[in-house]
Amino acid sequence: MGFFSELKSDLSQAVNTLMPEDKPEAESKGSNGPVEAPKPVDLDSMLNRLDDIKLDEAAERKEDAVEETTAAAEDAVETLDEVADEAVETIDELKEEIEEVSETVDEVRELEEKIEEQTQEEIKVEEPKNALEAINPAHIGKYVADKNAETEMITRNGGIETMDFEQQTPTDEVASITEGMIVKGDIATTGSLELIGKITGNIKCLGKLNITGEINGDSDAAEVYAESARITGEIKSKGSVKVGQSTVIVGNIYGSSAVIAGAVKGDIDVHGPVVLDTTAIVMGNIKSQSVQINNGAVIEGMCSQAYADVNPSEFFEGLKNK
Repeated sequence: MGFFSELKSDLSQAVNTLMPEDKPEAESKGSNGPVEAPKPVDLDSMLNRLDDIKLDEAAERKEDAVEETTAAAEDAVETLDEVADEAVETIDELKEEIEEVSETVDEVRELEEKIEEQTQEEIKVEEPKNALEAINPAHIGKYVADKNAETEMITRNGGIETMDFEQQTPTDEVASITEGMIVKGDIATTGSLELIGKITGNIKCLGKLNITGEINGDSDAAEVYAESARITGEIKSKGSVKVGQSTVIVGNIYGSSAVIAGAVKGDIDVHGPVVLDTTAIVMGNIKSQSVQINNGAVIEGMCSQAYADVNPSEFFEGLKNK
């Protein structure tokens, strides 16, 4: 508005300056009489008109600006709605993923609990009891007598002398073949033997033979206990034979009783009871006084209670004769 006010003032001054000069000149030009002077220009009305036009343009621009602002606001609202919808969808997807992860975590926890329970059960499982109590003394005496009948040939002073090794008095000494030691040849001891290393040869032991190493040969002892061992050869024991888990034996087993928790490929000939634990794997025939087979044991062969007090053949033969 200041610009138009200044323009109005300048035009007023210009008209006042030019009008006196133009009047005489107009009168001189009229030959037939005085010429009528032009009507004065109403500058105020013109300027006011200009002001109205300017105001109209400003109003139009204002309306345009309002419309643009409204349109931009509407676009912004639509954009916010779209962003909100996408955010809701993303939140729903995240919820589903969280639920899936939670289910997976629960399954893993259940599996861990089952594994822990199974592990605790395995830890609590007691080792099979020694089955010597169930052995018939008559069978033990017969077996010991048969073993005492065996003799060993020993070379002494360049000659050959027959000697009953098993009739010697057993001692309390314990020999040990440590881990990493390899022995090639036969071994005989009147005491016990702890075998952790490896032997290629036969073993004769009047005491107890504990095996956690490897044997390639026959073993003969008062008692035999094998745990995590590898044995290729026969095992003969005057007492019990215990084959622990993770032990693999390829050869026949003879004794007064046997508890098998490992793998045996060969016949088992025991005058007393035989107990097959849940982890036992036997590929061969079993002759014993009685057989206890726990759930899970695997047997491929024939089981015969040949040393039982009752003979099935004689029993049924007697029924026929009656």
